[in-house]
Amino acid sequence: MALITWNNKYSVGVETLDNQHKAFMKSINDLHAAAMLGKAQEVADPILRQALSLASEHFSTEEKLMETSGFPGLAAHRAAHQVFISKTGEFVIRRKKGDTTIYISLLRFMRDWLIRHIQSEDQKYVPWLRAHGVK
Repeated sequence: MALITWNNKYSVGVETLDNQHKAFMKSINDLHAAAMLGKAQEVADPILRQALSLASEHFSTEEKLMETSGFPGLAAHRAAHQVFISKTGEFVIRRKKGDTTIYISLLRFMRDWLIRHIQSEDQKYVPWLRAHGVK
């Protein structure tokens, strides 16, 4: 069973960004599936690296679209991305130190942050990007 499932209520109306959100959700679900099978220890590191890489790529794409369209909320949005990077960095450090208990907390954090971010923060730029011809 998936931890998070794509739904159109998560759409920001920009295909590239929606596809990146979907890919990030998939990596969260992959890590969840591994944890549910008791295989988190074996597969977590590459999945976690992939999730963080996807997040980094997405943040860059999103911020570039906001920057080129002149979105006035870019600084606040960038700060929200930094919160995610900082918090996931803490999980990575704990994992590197041998903490094998991070997975449930990490999954909960990533899922909750992503849903909250898409439905709250990302929706703030949707009208702006549409008004500036970003599709």
